[in-house]
Amino acid sequence: MITLYDYELSGNCYKLRLMMNLLQLPYERVEVEFHPGKAHKQDAFLALNPLGQLPVLDDDGFVLRDAQAILSYLAARYDASRRWYPADDPRRLSEVNMWLAFADGLTGTASAARLAEVFGYDLDADAARSGAHALFRVLDERLWFAEREGAGWICSGAHPSIADIACFPYAMLAEEGGISLLDYPAIRRWGDRVKALPGFVVMAGIFPGAAPHPDNQSS
Repeated sequence: MITLYDYELSGNCYKLRLMMNLLQLPYERVEVEFHPGKAHKQDAFLALNPLGQLPVLDDDGFVLRDAQAILSYLAARYDASRRWYPADDPRRLSEVNMWLAFADGLTGTASAARLAEVFGYDLDADAARSGAHALFRVLDERLWFAEREGAGWICSGAHPSIADIACFPYAMLAEEGGISLLDYPAIRRWGDRVKALPGFVVMAGIFPGAAPHPDNQSS
């Protein structure tokens, strides 16, 4: 059984819940009180992840940290179609990995601005917003070209990849950090495409217009 150590309002945790719903994977959730309790910094959790960061995944004793690494693992192990993580196509695989690193940049910018605005973290929100805008300009341009080249996903090909799932949450949550998406129409259209995927699951009601997948709701 897969166990996800999770925080409901974390975008990095949400992307794993989303991926497992898209793959129709059953899993259990262990809620870790990130705010205000900071349970992720306490000894019980540090035994799982000495970095004190969420999320953590335990797949029958195989424990893995880092959201992008976990996405890669889930798709490589459980997606028989090899469409989400194309390990047999070196060029597309490297493209996916490149955008996974880009998703880490969104965590360091758009997510940081959200941490400052929503959770009161002592972070430079203006610098985070500036960094996020620089990344969103790159992402919006890429998606604009992707719409003209094919299906409109971040990476080449007709099917979305884990790169789309990795980048989605903190793009869609950007406004909570004071970052408007009005100037990024291609990102907004791409967000709608992700929300229309079979198995899309909402995050605490933040993404209206979609219902949780009925077969894969965690306890």
